[in-house]
Amino acid sequence: MTEGTSPLGRPLLDNLTLSRKEGFRQLAEAPRRIQPDKLTVKELAALSKPARAVYDRQRRDWHANLGPIRTPQLIALQEDLWDIVDSNLQDGDKAKGAVAVDAFPGLGKTTAVLHFAQKFHLREISEGGEFTQAGQERWPVCRVGLTSNIGMKDFNRAILEFFAHPARFRGTSAEFLQRALDCILDCETRILIVDDLHFLKWSDRNGREVSNHFKHIANEFPVTLIFVGVELASRGLYSETDQCGDVTLAQTARRTTPLSMEPFLVNEDRHRKEWRKLLLWLEKRIVLAEKFPGMLANELSDYFYARTTGHIGSLMTLVNRGCQRAVRTGTERLDVEILNSVKIDAASEKAREQLEASLRARRWTSKTSEAHTVATGKGAGG
Repeated sequence: MTEGTSPLGRPLLDNLTLSRKEGFRQLAEAPRRIQPDKLTVKELAALSKPARAVYDRQRRDWHANLGPIRTPQLIALQEDLWDIVDSNLQDGDKAKGAVAVDAFPGLGKTTAVLHFAQKFHLREISEGGEFTQAGQERWPVCRVGLTSNIGMKDFNRAILEFFAHPARFRGTSAEFLQRALDCILDCETRILIVDDLHFLKWSDRNGREVSNHFKHIANEFPVTLIFVGVELASRGLYSETDQCGDVTLAQTARRTTPLSMEPFLVNEDRHRKEWRKLLLWLEKRIVLAEKFPGMLANELSDYFYARTTGHIGSLMTLVNRGCQRAVRTGTERLDVEILNSVKIDAASEKAREQLEASLRARRWTSKTSEAHTVATGKGAGG
């Protein structure tokens, strides 16, 4: 094992990966994981103890990192992002439009934005090279995560932290801002992602300060701002004025394009087909000895929807944890019994009882007409 790599041959990613340029590059440029071979029960039993330990470790890593999945929601969001980012190649005298990806937790918005950012990083490096014409390292994307009560100086310092600027520990807010602009210009950064924007309190002094700062960045920095957060509209991002009647938010609202992601629905057949396609994708990538065709898409379709309410984040957590337990206990398959023993987020569990009650009353199904007919003929329920 070389320094900085895991036993599986991939770069080790620290907990602050997305806050630092080297970590982001590792995330973007890491080789794709190779799916472990599916062994039969007999083949599993024939493995030596050390070989079984290695195989199970490979499966743990694989199941914990399934995705991202090219769902209709992810594809639509990323197409909009490409449109906006690529159209922001205006000359320097024109302000660039910003984007706000606003959706409830568990719908994959951060995953979709980061996946887009990784592809953008790879495209820019492929077209322009790892170094600019001036000899500086090229960093097409910068990502900053907000915390509560963040001020303008903290925000500027977070940008400097991403670039590992040597003067990030001491200076005034204005000096930090100038250094941040120098980093972005020198490294030809084109996207600035601001994650967890919902932590910003628009009505207080820091909130108004940072909002004005976003306007300044849009005017002066050659970047597309991509905000990511929850209930940004109700928190005042698109308001023309704040609670005190201050109109400084108006320019941010006028220049920001709202995008969103929705949960999977099962209210009509085309939506049920999308849900089934998602489960089939997962089914192909699960590595369990007792897996069989239709294990997820037929046998567990309604169960998964009732447990997760169509939120892909909750679904991925349930599948991941279910697979971990199936491997660890030797069950080697997913079924209702083992999945019932797995805990997931509180919001999904709260909605589960009502959905399961309506499912028992046959008021809905997540299965397509064709799949429902096949399952009913077999006597297999959801």
